[in-house]
Amino acid sequence: MHKRMGEAVARVARKVNDTVENKTDSLDLANCKLMTFPIGIYKAMRSVTEGIHRISLANNELKSITSRFVTTFSQLIELNLAGNYLHRLPEEITSLLHLRAINLSRNRFRRFPEPLATAPSLETIDLEENEIAEVPTDKLASMASLRSLNLRANPVGPEVRLLVRPLVPFDLLLSPEEPIPKA
Repeated sequence: MHKRMGEAVARVARKVNDTVENKTDSLDLANCKLMTFPIGIYKAMRSVTEGIHRISLANNELKSITSRFVTTFSQLIELNLAGNYLHRLPEEITSLLHLRAINLSRNRFRRFPEPLATAPSLETIDLEENEIAEVPTDKLASMASLRSLNLRANPVGPEVRLLVRPLVPFDLLLSPEEPIPKA
């Protein structure tokens, strides 16, 4: 077990070093079995955080994202957090002024993450395969930049299905309605 943990830590370190040394705009820590975002990465990436525009933390075991993560990587355009155990986002997500796409599919959200409703540049929100039943339709309708909201495989209430195209200027993706069983 310790050997596998050591290999996972080494893989994360290699990916971080590649990003720093090559000054790329992306950090890919997907599939690294992370339970938290490693604090050491903040120090290791201090010189390049402003240039990081894309981060993938998909398919890890994250239960939360900290406000420090959000404020450190303030220039993010894309954030992939799919396949974790997240159920909320920090309020600071609204400070990501350049964030255009966020993938939160296959997590544990029971409610629509309200801080996203005030993220100014957000164009794409993927919340497929969560446990969301209620959606703040009034707030979504006022999101000027939103182009696509994926709520497939969520137990959304009927009011979300009533959102008609003239009211929302974005693509709303829902799973087909289950037929009502005959008694």
